[in-house]
Amino acid sequence: MAVATLTQEAVADLATRWTAQSPLVVIALCAAWCTTCGEFRRAFERLAAANGDAMFVWLDVEDDAAVCGDIDIVNFPTLAIFRGESLLHYGVSLPAEGNVARLIAEMRTRTSEDAAAPEQVRELPRSLREWKG
Repeated sequence: MAVATLTQEAVADLATRWTAQSPLVVIALCAAWCTTCGEFRRAFERLAAANGDAMFVWLDVEDDAAVCGDIDIVNFPTLAIFRGESLLHYGVSLPAEGNVARLIAEMRTRTSEDAAAPEQVRELPRSLREWKG
């Protein structure tokens, strides 16, 4: 599966993903000016192809501010991983494909939410549902 960006089609696809039984939604929060993010994008696309049941979404925190709002990003890339509306993981990730692959594999079996994540991150499913483009 290709990496989705903020389009009406992608948001429609995401609408089916916000149930507890859904496969993972892996969101990369990045910025166009970030060189590391640009390099990570290729790895993120390979991970999306290798994990066809999961949906991978690329959000630019500046260009997609209508969805991202005031999420405080400490460093790039930052990942938010959901199953349904449950946020399983939120945090800065090393931009290494193997590290992210292991994280995704771990999230497939995780049932507990990331209690330390900011509310703005927890609200991403709602923000994506309400986005009108």
